[in-house]
Amino acid sequence: MARKILVMGLPGAGKTTLSRILAPLLGAVWFNADEIRANINKDLGFSAEDRIEQARRMGWLCDQVVRAGLPAMADFVCPTPETREAFGPAYVIWVDRIDEGRFADTNRLFVAPQDYDVRVLRDGSPDFWAERIRRELSRFEAPDRSALKR
Repeated sequence: MARKILVMGLPGAGKTTLSRILAPLLGAVWFNADEIRANINKDLGFSAEDRIEQARRMGWLCDQVVRAGLPAMADFVCPTPETREAFGPAYVIWVDRIDEGRFADTNRLFVAPQDYDVRVLRDGSPDFWAERIRRELSRFEAPDRSALKR
């Protein structure tokens, strides 16, 4: 089953490191917010409105991939309930490995999520967490019944 996945957390928490390992395990198309900002969303800054628009666009990109039948994953800060709402419904992985990021404005803005599917803590390597998340997501996958139709 194709699914939309959000890997979120403070800058420097390890979102991209985790995503780099997790995406191939899931066969997911992966969108990194820094790369999207540098190549597609150059018109956006870091105001509250621009952060919401960045989240909306990232969510839309993921939605298109999921509609095509593949899992899609986005890794970015997604710092507020409003940005998470703009991203849309998703399986949420909160990378919560640091107390504050490298940008003071983002630290002030960041609101820890109340709803998430997995909370990645300090203990355990990115490989450990990627495998744990892969196993968790595989529990939701429907079994392949094509062999039964023959």
